[in-house]
Parts: sequence; structure tokens; C-alpha cells
Amino acid sequence: MAIKDWPIRERPRERLLEHGAESLSDAELLAIFLRTGVSGKSAVDLARELLDRFGSLRGLLAAERQVFCEAPGLGSAKFAQLQAVLEMGRRHLYEKVERDGPLLSPEHTARFLQARMRDYPYEVFAVLFLDNRHRVLGFDEMFRGTIDGASVHPREVVRRALGYNAAAVILSHNHPSGIAEPSQADQRITNRLRDALALVDIRVLDHLIVGDGACCSLAERGLL
Repeated sequence: MAIKDWPIRERPRERLLEHGAESLSDAELLAIFLRTGVSGKSAVDLARELLDRFGSLRGLLAAERQVFCEAPGLGSAKFAQLQAVLEMGRRHLYEKVERDGPLLSPEHTARFLQARMRDYPYEVFAVLFLDNRHRVLGFDEMFRGTIDGASVHPREVVRRALGYNAAAVILSHNHPSGIAEPSQADQRITNRLRDALALVDIRVLDHLIVGDGACCSLAERGLL
């Protein structure tokens, strides 16, 4: 049965409008995105099948283009639409980080950093540049590497920080393994960056490691 033939109170779109998006299941949210099903399947049926195929909603959202487009009911147009939605979500989180005033704790930035970085299949090193009141001046993904690491160049970080006229920075990088534990290499590059930035009177407030569902703060661990 097509969704349009369901009772109004059971239709995902109508339920979202009446009760809010949080009241819907993953399959129902995905069905609204899909808009239509395929032959013999409603959008909700197709959504459930796709969630099973990709293992979870997150698995679907993080799928590479070729894998995504091979699934029934999807394709390049849907992939482009989904990437646009995801990017709008990331930019919304970044605007919220900018608007909320000074960054006073690792928890204040963890949601933004996880949304931005946790699903990369390779390591990315990024920097939040802050003014002397710890308000965000900019966020740059500066270096990309393999699944094992990224080459981080202190000179480039210093140059970018001076370009922003930053007074402080928060360093961050993801661990594609999903384990947000600092390695010895993480501690070494943190110390190198701290020392290089100190030469131009820019403080390193923290280095956050983004894992799967968690962020590790080197400042909270006493490693800064």
C-alpha cells in the first residue's frame, strides 16, 4: 500500500509536522527524504531495506558514492541531495559554535567536531582559530592523510593562525579506527605545535581527538 493511502495520523510527513522530527524512526525520516518507493514497496519499506543493507542510518549517510548509487531507489541525484543536506547540517553546527560566544570547555565543540570529522575514512587534522575572548574566528581542515596518519606542518599552522590574527587555537584530528585515545605521535605533534605557536604568543588551549561517538581532550588528560 502506498503511503498516501495510509491513515493520515500514520504518514511520516504528517506525523513530523504534528509531533516534530524527533518522533519519527530512522526509517520514517529516511522515507521522507526518499519521497517515493519502488515497484511493490512504499518509501518506508524501501527505507527499512536500505537501513538493513547499510547496517544503520549512519552507514547509509557515510557511504561512498558508488556504493550508495548501487542501492535500489538511490542514484546520483539522491547522493547529491543527501550530501547537500549533510553539509547544511555541518554549517548549521558551525554557525551555532560561532554564535554561542566564547568556547569554555571541550564539550562546547565536541558535537561540531564529531559531526564534521568522525566519518572520514582517512585522518584529518583541523584547527579552530580563536580570538583573545576564545570566540571562533575560523575552522580549517588543514592536513589530510591515510588511515594511519596525517603529515602536520607546524609552519603552516602558525602562518594560518597569524592570518586570522588568532590569540589561541584548539587543535583536532580524527581517528578513523573510531578509538579516541591519544598516541605518542599525537602527543609529540601537540608539543611541537604548542612550542611553535608560543613563539608568536598564540596559545594552544586543547587538542581534541575525534573517535566514534566520543572526543578525547588532551587538556583534560593533563597532556598539554
